[in-house]
Amino acid sequence: MVVSPDGRSSGRLVQVEAHGLDVIGDAERKGSPRTLFWPWFGANVSILGLSYGAFALGFGISFRQALLAGVIGIVFSFLLCGFVAVAGKRGSAPTMVLSRAAYGVRGNRLPSVISWMLTVGWETVLTALAAMATATVFGRLGWGGGTETKVVALIVVGALTVAGGVAGFDLIMQMQTVITVVTGVLTVVYIALVADHIHWHTVNAVPAGSTQAFIGALVFMMTGFGLGWVNAAADYSRYLPRRSSGRGVIGWTTFGASLAPLLLLVFGLLLAGSSGDLDKAVAADPIGALTTILPTWFLIPFAAAAVLGLVGGAVLDIYSSGLALLAAGLRVPRPVAALVDGALMTAGSIYIVFFSDNFLGQFIGFLTTLGVPVAAWCGVMLADLALRRRDYDEGDLFRREGRYGDVAVVPLLLTLAATVLGWGLVTNGAAGWLDWQGYLLQPLGLGGRTGAWAYANLGVLAALVLGFLGTLVLSRGRVRAQEQQDPSPAVSEEVLGA
Repeated sequence: MVVSPDGRSSGRLVQVEAHGLDVIGDAERKGSPRTLFWPWFGANVSILGLSYGAFALGFGISFRQALLAGVIGIVFSFLLCGFVAVAGKRGSAPTMVLSRAAYGVRGNRLPSVISWMLTVGWETVLTALAAMATATVFGRLGWGGGTETKVVALIVVGALTVAGGVAGFDLIMQMQTVITVVTGVLTVVYIALVADHIHWHTVNAVPAGSTQAFIGALVFMMTGFGLGWVNAAADYSRYLPRRSSGRGVIGWTTFGASLAPLLLLVFGLLLAGSSGDLDKAVAADPIGALTTILPTWFLIPFAAAAVLGLVGGAVLDIYSSGLALLAAGLRVPRPVAALVDGALMTAGSIYIVFFSDNFLGQFIGFLTTLGVPVAAWCGVMLADLALRRRDYDEGDLFRREGRYGDVAVVPLLLTLAATVLGWGLVTNGAAGWLDWQGYLLQPLGLGGRTGAWAYANLGVLAALVLGFLGTLVLSRGRVRAQEQQDPSPAVSEEVLGA
């Protein structure tokens, strides 16, 4: 049976979702803003949140600094997701289709490609972490944690993720509800079991870091949490009725997504701050390292909690990455796009699990590098949404000759300029292939690639602000002209592939 997000059975078997980029009709809209809690909580309740405590302290800051950076970074970045989610109920289409209002129908292909790369990257990372965690648990149990275990784990996790992405919305909502309950309970048990490993005096003795290090940790939290989801934030709210409260959409999205990471971050900071060995181990195996302080009897439940939590995030990513791939111009059914992404996810996971020897460095480099253009897109998208007083014209989102145009040059140039500025203000010393970044730190008097500001990751914030303010100033007239036009005819099947 299918259980809809409002908790009622629809009386039919789970089917593969037929919708791709098309608009969700009023008859198929269901639920209320509070139903957004389940997918967002389920996607972010992963035990990986505990590891972010070690990641934050890795910037050389104290517990209090890391806690403040985490709270601000998590809540603010998921608040951005909440604002983008409002576009879903106002336009009834996926996030990267609604983005066409700002960039034009074909001009939007560039941000769609970036969005696709980010979501595929995230689902790959989550799948790889699940396999590594499983191998670590099996190794501690003496059941073998070598190549065979990792291969089987990759197959199982990959199959669950791809199945959810291919089946679509209804199955994902059911999976997320189960994942939320099971993972939430097991995570609470984990915290209770390892609480005696916390030593407040040791945590409190961690020295404070510089302002620049604090900002770097804050930006890392933003890119690791909400900025990794903004490009998918409307993919689930598009199923809500048009009359749904915008404040409710913002509130439930932000609350559901932020709650688990905030709680996990606090405990993760306490654990990492209490043990230098655990802090270092997390960098190599973010999930598996957390098993070293567990009693043996809880290893299997821990593995279940870890894998389910990671699958919860990966399922949402593969669903949205398939939609982004379609928005980028690939003309295939949505389930086929999800399968394509699943194949790429598997290949990337194999590389991380079997060949990469510096997970944390590559991970931070990946987040920061793609975080810059995504932040620029987010700024443009939010400003464009704020300028609009009317709902999106759904038909013209698919017509090159419609009010949104084919290619909007100004938003594209603004996004490119914000990205160039942003990459010039970030560095990724642990990822050698990114040593070309940070080229503006010396010219702007910020100490160069080895100075105090080198790891503050100011570029992410700069791209977000430039995208937002630039759009407010430069696109106001364009939006007003669009909203003065009469509604367009209903969209036809021929233009859905635009």
